[in-house]
Amino acid sequence: MENRDLLLLSSSKVGDTPYLSHALQFIEQHLAYANNIIFIPYAGIGMTYDEYTEKVNLALRSINKSVTSLHTFTDKKEAIENADAIIVGGGNTFSLLKKLYESELIDEIKTAVNSHGVKYIGWSAGANISGLSIKTTNDMPIEQPISFEALALVNCQLNPHYSEYKPPGFNGETREQRLTEFMTIEPETLVIGLVEGSALQVKGKTYQYLTADNIDQPLYLFKGGIKRSVLTAPDNLDI
Repeated sequence: MENRDLLLLSSSKVGDTPYLSHALQFIEQHLAYANNIIFIPYAGIGMTYDEYTEKVNLALRSINKSVTSLHTFTDKKEAIENADAIIVGGGNTFSLLKKLYESELIDEIKTAVNSHGVKYIGWSAGANISGLSIKTTNDMPIEQPISFEALALVNCQLNPHYSEYKPPGFNGETREQRLTEFMTIEPETLVIGLVEGSALQVKGKTYQYLTADNIDQPLYLFKGGIKRSVLTAPDNLDI
């Protein structure tokens, strides 16, 4: 994992901001030397893969970057092997992981990122699958992958869109309560809660917490029944 270079974004928007606009400064830096950028649209529900790809390209136009969607390639493994960077968009995490397993791309992506230094960007569902499993996703299981095990690009769980907000009169479980349930089952596994507008940048063994200019919330860490918050990510995040 010493070659890994990851940008894991909690969300594609913050409030009413334009699509990906809050993260363009991070994305531009991350993709500075990348030309052959492969986009994986498989989490997209309610739009075609072509529409999703165009949406991403429109957002990246201001930084002079463009992506080619994986669904347009006949040999998808070869497309991953030849990529300078891989971007995985948000949507439904279960659908995304199901399609990656069906396409036999899990190992291909892991090898590209961990061994060949291919850059990885994921937001929402795309960030979710970078962890050990998708057990801490917020999404509804509208499709069933053959396994919940994910890419394991980081040795922990991710929970994008993390929020402590509880609507008045709401009697369902809060996000914190759901993650507490996970800690009960897997007390030794770290969960990282990323608020909207934040990101985790991973270079080799070093972790850095990034936030959009108007975000002043911390990074939330859950492990062994304990929740803590930090403004700056420790290098090893205790994993």
